[in-house]
Amino acid sequence: MYYYLISCLIGYIFGCIHGSQIVGKIKKRDIKGEGVKNAGASNTTILLGWKYGIVVALIDIFKATLAILLVLFILNEAGMSAERISLSIYLTALCVIIGHNYPITMKFSGGKGTASLVGALIAIDWRVALIGIAILLFFTFATDYLVIGVLFMYLSFLITTYYFFGNGPALVVIFLTLLCIYKHMENYRRILLKEETRLSSMFKKSA
Repeated sequence: MYYYLISCLIGYIFGCIHGSQIVGKIKKRDIKGEGVKNAGASNTTILLGWKYGIVVALIDIFKATLAILLVLFILNEAGMSAERISLSIYLTALCVIIGHNYPITMKFSGGKGTASLVGALIAIDWRVALIGIAILLFFTFATDYLVIGVLFMYLSFLITTYYFFGNGPALVVIFLTLLCIYKHMENYRRILLKEETRLSSMFKKSA
């Protein structure tokens, strides 16, 4: 139990490091308060252009990767079993995304965790990452909506997690998927109203 708590704490602390907050301070823009009101890479791209969007995405991706790698190092040094390590890294991923979505550094109002999930996939297992990222790209470009690709990435994450790691980690991903759906409800509403920003339009904006 002690190491599970440590994993969650490390995940949350790393999750609170926000790429949009860092870039926003540099550019003197309130990214959370403008555009589609989301503190993430997609809104940064809408407001500041794709170059700054990529910077935010990289920060948010690799904070999750680094958090999981740190937890893996600690747990391997402690000699924990493979089953407990698997659950611990999934708890770390969960708490990174919770930290990203509800960071104490931004009064518990952050982003939606997509980039951080990608970073978690990279650290968890290359097979899970390859399948998840491929599905994200396919459905995003096929529909021209990032949010649709994100939803299918979470669903693929659930399936591959259950297949490779079993019930415990899969339960964590079920919670993550429900959180994803909740955080993107406004996006789904805008798609139905044909008001959601399309992927193609984001990259027309120059930095």
